[in-house]
Amino acid sequence: MQLRRRAFLGAVAGSAIAGCLGGGPGTGADGSGDGGGSNGGETVESLPPPVLGDPDADVTVMVFEDFACPHCAAFEADVLPQVEAEYAEPGLIRYEHRDFPIPVDEQWSWAAAGAARSVQDAAGDDAFFRFAAACFSNQSAYSFDLLGRLAGEVGVDGDRVVADARDGTYRPVLEADRSLGLDLDLQGTPQVYVNRQRLPRSDFETVAAAIDSAQ
Repeated sequence: MQLRRRAFLGAVAGSAIAGCLGGGPGTGADGSGDGGGSNGGETVESLPPPVLGDPDADVTVMVFEDFACPHCAAFEADVLPQVEAEYAEPGLIRYEHRDFPIPVDEQWSWAAAGAARSVQDAAGDDAFFRFAAACFSNQSAYSFDLLGRLAGEVGVDGDRVVADARDGTYRPVLEADRSLGLDLDLQGTPQVYVNRQRLPRSDFETVAAAIDSAQ
């Protein structure tokens, strides 16, 4: 599904929304200005969500993020480390990252997410989460050179990752997550679900209370 930002905003107008909803104009992840798509190379149609914790845990925490959303960057810096330490590392939850390019930025919402999925595909979930954390902490300085350098820091070929980000190789994967978010009545990013129940806020206290109630 390729739902444009204006259409998405119209669909959720009037709702109580916390987090990112959209941003300024830009170019697509492929540099064409239309939001993405491959330049003729093969695309990856499906890829499992990156997971932390116990993949078979009874409680699933699913978080939708836009790599250009500053609220998502704050969640990554302040909330995720607590959730990981208290719930994922002890194996109490299955934590899933999901992509929802609103897009806040027409280029980097798609390109950074595509780069992260390229890292995941090449080196696994741990590399994905390390790369994603580095992306969010450098959100104000996005460039293809940056994405390539950050990929190298987690042991992945930066040239490959940049090519995938430019070409929209993982665009179908991102679109599938985005479609799921819309089906789940996503209200903005970051959006947290515990066992597919949408939480009203994404602060640690709210997330922790929902996890504790679900156990």
